Amino acid sequence: MDVTNLNRARWKKKTPHRSPLLSISLLALLFFLFFFLAYKNIPKSLHPISSTTLTVRFPQCGVRALGESFLWYAPHSGFSNQVSVFKNAVLMAGILNRTLIVPPILDHHAVALGSCPKFRVLGPNEIRVSVWDHAIDLIRSRRYVSMADIIDLSSVVSTSVARTIDFRAFVSLWCGVSINFVCFNESDSKSSLFDSLKQCRSLLSGLDGNINKCLYALQEDCRTTVWTYQQNNEDGVLDSFQPDEQLQKKKKISYVRRRRDVYKTLGPGSEAELATVLAFGSLFTAPYKGSELYIDINEAPRDKRVQSLIEKIEYLPFVPEIMSAGKDYAFEIIKGPFLCVQLRLLDGQFKNHWKATFLELKQKVEFLRKKGLLPIHMFVMTDLPRGNWTGSYLGDLARDFNSFKLYVLREEDELVTQTAKKLMAAGHSMKFGSFPKSLDRVSKMENHCSSQMLADILLYLEETVCSCASLGFVGTAGSTIAESIELMRKFGICSSQSQTAS
Repeated sequence: MDVTNLNRARWKKKTPHRSPLLSISLLALLFFLFFFLAYKNIPKSLHPISSTTLTVRFPQCGVRALGESFLWYAPHSGFSNQVSVFKNAVLMAGILNRTLIVPPILDHHAVALGSCPKFRVLGPNEIRVSVWDHAIDLIRSRRYVSMADIIDLSSVVSTSVARTIDFRAFVSLWCGVSINFVCFNESDSKSSLFDSLKQCRSLLSGLDGNINKCLYALQEDCRTTVWTYQQNNEDGVLDSFQPDEQLQKKKKISYVRRRRDVYKTLGPGSEAELATVLAFGSLFTAPYKGSELYIDINEAPRDKRVQSLIEKIEYLPFVPEIMSAGKDYAFEIIKGPFLCVQLRLLDGQFKNHWKATFLELKQKVEFLRKKGLLPIHMFVMTDLPRGNWTGSYLGDLARDFNSFKLYVLREEDELVTQTAKKLMAAGHSMKFGSFPKSLDRVSKMENHCSSQMLADILLYLEETVCSCASLGFVGTAGSTIAESIELMRKFGICSSQSQTAS
């Protein structure tokens, strides 16, 4: 017998018998630990929210407020672009039978979209957050002016073609906050009101994702989608404008733009249709390379209601106080046939248009000279302060007293300040819209807040005056302000009082 082998056998460690149940338990424990650690590192905005939690945070979630469904969107850029985007929002709300949340007028370029043709834009969530933050800042600084305070909505609201609600009334109603928030200021930054607004910001902007029967936050934008309506069998097909190969390689993008019917995608029978609030990002569009950048709905021959809405929103006038003041200036201050000149000289994006614009102005002036219409009355709207006109063509015109009489409106002029006061007293944004009781509470609360700043209405008055210029209009090429004035002139808002050259 081999003693060595025997000793080895005695001291050899026996392999323990492992239970399969123990192995499964260990694996389950490891999986639980991994899931727990991973979940802790996920941003709270991405955590799924139970319907119970939402009901506590936002009472309107899961239940339509008084049977209404709403449409929210993100305005941006300058005033003229904001009006253009607002018209698109009215159209979308009409097609989808939703109440449009009317936003404030944002400060010039406080929120910028970017470039659709270059596929470089703020994402829907980002731009919604930016708009919310700026809107709350306008309330806090007492500078809030609703789009409905400046643009006359009576033609679309009074005929029930569209329904609207003021942003402040909506926030009070849907976010479950006290109407006192319209007097919100810096001292409230640590209050429960601030916390409620912060939570609502996250939800309405889409940071919490889509919430069943509460919010549907679209992620589609001009990089991926062109919205259409009743255009035969186009739903889902590729749009004619796509990023070219050079752009795809340079920017490393892989977007594909498809044409989608907005009613089929977001209307009855869709997931979006169940949500109390449908949130778009930007609704900016413009013709580009044979297509549209985001919305291609120019007619709806099979839907008389929508077709009527398209026709009504082509031109939305300013409210009566602005229209009346502008006409008074044209016919009581200038008092005769005049030429209007709109010059954007300080905005760098128009630098390449200066030469063409001044050439057109000089040609127009020479034409009027030859007709013997001296002195030529000229209303000038420009971003160049009058003190800086020296050495420019404007300075030359101003010095020639025998040939030209120039008129300029300024913010401190009595006509401007008095019109702004009338506008504030009129409270147009509180006259139209759903939930009149909420609007009335907002209006009364605003009267108890610290003094509201007067609205900056100079631009609107200038556009109105220019629309009455019977000797013609010379505007900066590419300027949306010039386009707005041309539209007003097309609709002849001064035709009843028009004075023409002899």
